[in-house]
Formats: sequence, C-alpha cells, structure tokens
Amino acid sequence: MNLVALSGNSSSEMALIAASAHSHPMTESTIKSCFGELYSCVGIYQNDALCGFAILHQIFEDATLMDICVEPVHQGKGYGKALLDNVISLARKKDAEVLMLEVRESAVGAQALYVRAGFERSGGRKGYYKTDSGTEDAILMSLAL
Repeated sequence: MNLVALSGNSSSEMALIAASAHSHPMTESTIKSCFGELYSCVGIYQNDALCGFAILHQIFEDATLMDICVEPVHQGKGYGKALLDNVISLARKKDAEVLMLEVRESAVGAQALYVRAGFERSGGRKGYYKTDSGTEDAILMSLAL
C-alpha cells in the first residue's frame, strides 16, 4: 500500500469509490470542490490502483475529517487506519488543535476505528444522514491534537 497526496484529477476515481462504499455518497462535483487551499486529500494505492481516500478540511486550529472511504473489497486490510493515521499526522503538522468528524450511528466499524485512534464522542445530530428509509443520526467525535 502506498499513501499519496491527491490532485483534482482523482475526483472521478474518488467518486466511484465513494459510490461503492456509501449508500448516499458525495457527488463528484462535491468531491471536486474539496481541492483548494483549505483542503488536503490523500489516497491509498494498491498495485497502482486507488483503493481509498480521505479528505481533510482545516481552518486555523480546527480540522475536520470530511470523508474517509475505502473500497469494500479492500476494507478490513488496515487501509482505513492508514488513511486516518495520515490525516491525524497532517492535521498536527498544520498546527491543528482538534480534529472533528461526523459518523453514521450505524457505522459501528468506523466508530471503533475512531475510538482506537483516541477520538471521543462530542455530540450528535438527529436525522442528519439520509437512508433508504428516511434518516439516521450522526455521531460527532473529536480528537484533541
């Protein structure tokens, strides 16, 4: 596996991965908007193929993990942890004091990954995420850096 900074040229590949991994993914145009001075996008490659990505947004000392996504066929191989560790390191290098995220209440695997990395629950949002049958709550988590 190989971690690299991504450019806007990767947005279509990222959108395909998001569509395979999320029930209601970000659109390609939304992903394209995440390539600017306030964002950092990192990808993980296996055999020259993009397998996953993470998007970090940072304004001053506040950093937010906007999305972390690994293709389903590559989940369970440590790619999500590698991406998360990279994002945490990047936020620290950019002098962030806190890294925040939102995660679906049903995403227990992702929540476990975040807890293992030191994140703590900091709140919630009722009905934040769309589902096929309505909405589901978001859990807010943060990590002091």
